[in-house]
Amino acid sequence: MKNLTVATTAFLAGAFVCGIAIYAQGAAKADPVKIDSKHYKVELENDSVRVLRVSYAPGEKSVMHSHPKTLAVFLTDGTSKMTTPDGKSQEVPIKAGTVQFREAGSHLPENVGKAPFQVIVVELKK
Repeated sequence: MKNLTVATTAFLAGAFVCGIAIYAQGAAKADPVKIDSKHYKVELENDSVRVLRVSYAPGEKSVMHSHPKTLAVFLTDGTSKMTTPDGKSQEVPIKAGTVQFREAGSHLPENVGKAPFQVIVVELKK
């Protein structure tokens, strides 16, 4: 009976650790539209692209999520803080009219500026 209890405890502990690892991996690959619909709205979607309108008020932030390769078109000026899954953060100044290409990846964005900002994100599917 004692061996059964030890084996059961070991199994449950292993399952818990694996569950946390799977949860953390899933969170980093999470779809921002599904987990943060307050800030991410789908404007258009087809077989080639998904176009998102992203809006943040001052002080607002998202949750860790990911995008495939993207083009970002900034509609307003502002300052964003980007945190990566490894915990590193960087403040990024935003200028209206700027267009950026980004490789696929995960991040947690935050508006650290004094004004709302908007960006159009074009996610590439192919």
